[in-house]
Amino acid sequence: MPGKLSGKTAIITGATSGIGKATALLFAEEGANLVITGRRVALGQAVEAECRNRGARCSFVQADHTRAEDCERVVDTTLREFGRIDILFNNAGIVTRGTAETTEEEIWRETMEINVTAVWRMSKLVIPHMKRQGGGVIVHNGSDWSVVAGRNVLPYVVSKGAIAMMTKSMALDFARDGIRVNAVCPGDTFVERWLEQGYFKYSEPVTLEQAIREASEYIPMGRFGRPEEIARAVLFLASDDSSFVTGHLLLVDGGNTAQ
Repeated sequence: MPGKLSGKTAIITGATSGIGKATALLFAEEGANLVITGRRVALGQAVEAECRNRGARCSFVQADHTRAEDCERVVDTTLREFGRIDILFNNAGIVTRGTAETTEEEIWRETMEINVTAVWRMSKLVIPHMKRQGGGVIVHNGSDWSVVAGRNVLPYVVSKGAIAMMTKSMALDFARDGIRVNAVCPGDTFVERWLEQGYFKYSEPVTLEQAIREASEYIPMGRFGRPEEIARAVLFLASDDSSFVTGHLLLVDGGNTAQ
């Protein structure tokens, strides 16, 4: 049976692990042609191979999306290999900690560059092509902190709040061009990188036991989300299943923002 994305070409940024990787694998199963990006070559090539094993045409492009030339190269590669861009999933991002007092200039700039500016830049590059081909879909990766705040996460919360408004503004600007723009807003989703030193800026790595214990206390469903669960929400927004949905923030947070 044809998949929900058969014949579609998708770009997924930050697809070497976590939500990006899970989405790439799901899109591959649903018939999409894929260009996936990330900074870590070995992991990117491994995801590329997994997607191909699922029957997809897939190319990995090493890219740092804070660099304009890297973003342009991703789009150029996609057009050269597949001739069109139907879906952009702006997934690449970082998690940073700090208050207005403790956040340093470098951390602020880095957070905004990858979590906000890179999202705008990739969108700006693909929109003209989507307009010429009669439409397309852009999905941003927001957060439950796109709609509520948290303590000691000022730069991250500000960046994800910006994604909420970017989503709505872009949706209004390009609705008549057949371009739908939405955001998936995950709650805490367990990815292996959480356990790596430096994944949370200014925070020590956590153990798996600590993470699970904390999640059971503050998330209504009593656990972290899984990347595959977020990927299914992205698929909904990227596919024709959501053909009358634009400007929407889809919360996938285990009830966290309902409290």
